[in-house]
Amino acid sequence: MSERYRVATTGRVGIERDRAVFEYALLRVVPCLERGECVNVGVIVYSQERAFLATRWELDVDRLRALDAGVDLEGVRRALEAVEMMCRGGSEAGAASGERPGQRFRWLTAPRSTIVQAGPVHGGLTEDPEVEVERLLDRLVR
Repeated sequence: MSERYRVATTGRVGIERDRAVFEYALLRVVPCLERGECVNVGVIVYSQERAFLATRWELDVDRLRALDAGVDLEGVRRALEAVEMMCRGGSEAGAASGERPGQRFRWLTAPRSTIVQAGPVHGGLTEDPEVEVERLLDRLVR
């Protein structure tokens, strides 16, 4: 990991690591829209600087069924797999196949009233967006 010294606008000297700005959103399942209860199931991470867009998810079936015993687990899985395909891009991303990662991220995080929803977008700095995906999954989902 390289480090560069910089002088901040305040005149203080600090260390700037090779970090990139990233954004992320939590993926949650809302099995019964009327009740509004949700279970965190995954994250989407985007870094324009690193041309990175990825998602990881894990379903806790028991937690979902505790909120709604009749939850459509196959429908939830299909929706989460569609998020994966959109993140990967290419022909499997459907109509968004030609869109840049940032445009796909904005589409995925747009508010919607479906069983799988993205939460608010947050940001940060990271040295490795791939590591950030797993860190956020551990912290927010597992």
